[in-house]
Amino acid sequence: MSKFFYRSTVGIDVSADFSVAAILSPDGEVHRKPFKINHNRNGFDYLVDQIKKAEKEFNMKTAIFMESTGVYHLTLFHFLKDTFETCILNPLITNCNKNVDIRKVKNDKKDALTIAKIGKFQDVKYSCNFDIEIYTLKSLCGDYYKFTDSKSTFKKKLSTDLRVIFPTYNTVFSNITSKTLIAILKTYSSPEAILNADKNKLIKLISAHSRKGQVYSENTYKKLIDAAGEAVYIGLNSPSLFVKIINTISIMEALEIQIENLLKEIHLLMCSNRISAEFKKNVQLIYSIPGVGELTATTIMSEIGNIKSFVKPKHLVAYFGIDPSVSQSGKFNSNKNVMSKHGTRIGRRALYAVALASIRKIRNDEPINKVLLNFYKENMKGKSKKVDLVAIMHKLINYIFSVLKNQKEYELRDPKIHVKMHLNKQSNSAA
Repeated sequence: MSKFFYRSTVGIDVSADFSVAAILSPDGEVHRKPFKINHNRNGFDYLVDQIKKAEKEFNMKTAIFMESTGVYHLTLFHFLKDTFETCILNPLITNCNKNVDIRKVKNDKKDALTIAKIGKFQDVKYSCNFDIEIYTLKSLCGDYYKFTDSKSTFKKKLSTDLRVIFPTYNTVFSNITSKTLIAILKTYSSPEAILNADKNKLIKLISAHSRKGQVYSENTYKKLIDAAGEAVYIGLNSPSLFVKIINTISIMEALEIQIENLLKEIHLLMCSNRISAEFKKNVQLIYSIPGVGELTATTIMSEIGNIKSFVKPKHLVAYFGIDPSVSQSGKFNSNKNVMSKHGTRIGRRALYAVALASIRKIRNDEPINKVLLNFYKENMKGKSKKVDLVAIMHKLINYIFSVLKNQKEYELRDPKIHVKMHLNKQSNSAA
C-alpha cells in the first residue's frame, strides 16, 4: 500500500509551455477536476493557491506527483519542492498505467488524473531529490560527450572527402586530425595548391607544427608532393569539395574550443564550494578504480546522484540500462536477450569506456586491471566481444556500488582471496 493512501494527492501532466493538474481527495474521489496552468509566475502561483485550498479543506498535507519529462518539469518541481512534498515518477511507470481501460483515450486531463491515482494507490518508486549544482554538472558532462560525438562525425566527413579529392593522403599522415595535416589543409586546401606551393614555406609549415626537426619535415614534404601528384591524376577536382573541407575543419576547431571550455567549467565547478564534500569524496572513490579517469568518475557520479537511492547492485545495473531483457512464454525461454538500455545513456557510455580501458595494458605490458583482464580472457571464451564487455560493465557496477556504499577506495584483490574473506566474515557473523 502506498504511504499516500490516506492523503490528498495532486497529479501534474507536464508539457513544454503549460501543464494540467488534478487533485484527488483522501477518499480517492476527484476533488478538483483537471485544470490548466501556464508556465509563468501567475500560473505557478495559481497552482500553489489551489493546493493550499485543498490542504486547508482536508486539514492535511498534500503530495504532488509529476513525470520526469526531460527538462520541462524541472522549473515546476524546483518551485514546489520546498513548500510541498513533491515526487518525480519514472515515465515508464506512468506509461504502463495510462492505457488500462478498454477504450483508448490519451489526453492531458486523463494523464493528470492517472498520475494522481498512481501516487495515491500504488506503492511505486519516486524521487524527491534535486540538486541544482549536480544537475548542472550532469548537463555539462552530457554536453561534453555530445560535442565529442559531433567532432567524431565531422572527422569522418573530413576523411571521406579527402578520400575523394586526396586519395593517398593516408600514406603521409596516419592521423587525420594531426596538427600538421590540419595546418596544411587550411593553407593549401587542394592537391594543386600543394604542388604549386613554395618548397621552403611548406617545409617550414610542417616543421613548425610537427616539431620533429628538419629531416622529418623534408621527408614528409617529399611524400606529400608525391601524394598530391597522384591526387591530381586520380582524384576528383572540384572547387566546391575544397570549400567543404575548409568548412569541416572550421567546425571541428569550433567544437574543440567548446569541448575545452566545458572541461574547464567542469573542473572549476568540481573545485568550488558549490559541490558538497560528500559528492567530491564519492568521485574520488570511483576514481580509485583502475581504468576510471577523472572526467569519467565525475560523469558516472553525476548520473548516479545519490547512491542511497540504490539498495542493491542490481538496482544500479538496471539504472545504467545494462540489465538483460527477458523474453519467456510457456516452455520457451529466449537465449538471445539484449540489454534493456532503459537507464542513463551518458552513464552507460562512460561505463563502456571504462570497460574498454580495464582490459588494456599500459606500455610496460602491465594490465590496467589484472583481475578484470583475467576474467575477460578466461571466462569469456567463445562469446562475442560485446557480450564480454557487458560482463565487464556488470563487474564495474559492483565495484562502484561497493566503494560508494562502504566509503572505501578500491582494493585490487584476487577473486579467490576475496571469496575467502567473504566466507570468513560470514562465519564470524554467525558465531
